[in-house]
Amino acid sequence: MTTMLGVELRGRRVLVVGGGPVAARRVQGLLADGAKLVVVAPALCEVLADMHRWGLVEWRAREVEASDLDGAWLVHTATGDRSTDDAVVAWADERRTFCVDAGTGTRGSARTPATTRHDEVLVGVVSTGSPDPRRTAAVRDAVDAHLREGRVDLRRRRPGSTGRVVLVGGGPGDLGLLTITARRALAQADVVVTDRLGPVGVVDELAPDVEVIDVGKSPGHHPVPQHEINRILVEQAQRGRVVVRLKGGDPFLYGRGGEEVVACREAGVPVEVVPGVSSALAAPVAAGIPLTHRGTVGAVHVMNGHDGWSSAALTGLRDASCTVVVLMGVTVLRELAAQAVAAGVDPATPVAVVEDGTLSTQRVTRAPLADVADRAAAVGVRAPAVLVLGAVAREGLLDAPGGPGVPTSAEHDTMAP
Repeated sequence: MTTMLGVELRGRRVLVVGGGPVAARRVQGLLADGAKLVVVAPALCEVLADMHRWGLVEWRAREVEASDLDGAWLVHTATGDRSTDDAVVAWADERRTFCVDAGTGTRGSARTPATTRHDEVLVGVVSTGSPDPRRTAAVRDAVDAHLREGRVDLRRRRPGSTGRVVLVGGGPGDLGLLTITARRALAQADVVVTDRLGPVGVVDELAPDVEVIDVGKSPGHHPVPQHEINRILVEQAQRGRVVVRLKGGDPFLYGRGGEEVVACREAGVPVEVVPGVSSALAAPVAAGIPLTHRGTVGAVHVMNGHDGWSSAALTGLRDASCTVVVLMGVTVLRELAAQAVAAGVDPATPVAVVEDGTLSTQRVTRAPLADVADRAAAVGVRAPAVLVLGAVAREGLLDAPGGPGVPTSAEHDTMAP
């Protein structure tokens, strides 16, 4: 029977016998654990020689002797010479010092596991019978993938840990576009502060006792003002909890993530940011609209509809030098269209309105700039939606001659042929 133990080696002497690549790999891992390394070998490979030059290891340039094991908490032998390794194992047994024999793995009183580390959790896999490094590595890799994808509840269960805030960009809504890093953050969360947009369905996958606080806004209705959201994040983290602020799209693109980072830092709360796929980029792609297309347009301008037109956006539309993507523009679509036409933008400029981008309810409405507000009202366009203005919004742009175009969701199209 093999018993797994977590051994604290920081500041403790570990002896490594051998100077080749196997010994070097063992030394690298032990250095990461903070051990004080002594290497005994007549010669060192280049990696170990560098470590010695940098003062990371002590080197005894000779064959190993029994006295080298005195005072060692752990011994690794990796000489490649059977008789030498056998002698080291025997000397370790006499001193009741655990010894890993890297040569065969069958001798010695300890084995080195195949490990993976996630959020201060170290998972190790060892063979209990004959050593089988490839099998243990395969099992380790499978566990590692499970942890990386956030499919394990990684919350701390003991009090006293330092609270922190993680701003997570959840993407445009499709759970498949939630990043692995975002899922891993959610697996560690004690509290999730969520919006009404983004991948809200992921909340259903959380453990039942994870606290979920809904602070979602809708057009004209902000039940939880931003300063109150900031207070919630700080207060929850100060209670020693891991707080995930789950936001639609990307936290820093009109997501007020910057304000929340400032609030946390002013309160002395650790905060990190996980990027997300913005709906400004994802919704047009999901609708088969390339924001740039060689020979058509090579620049993109993203704007907030409630801020109104910038001179750069209007110039880009007038001279067809860029695609303009408008977020939060549904309620002001009529005003935006009228202002653009009045500013000299061609009334025939193609416009596409992508509702619920990336979701099963996605719908695309297309019309010329002069008619898009009426068309959107007629079909009942509602937020959340992304507006795309410019030549790339024209229906059939990606159609091959005589072939099919890019398939999209249900469309309403009044664009002139």
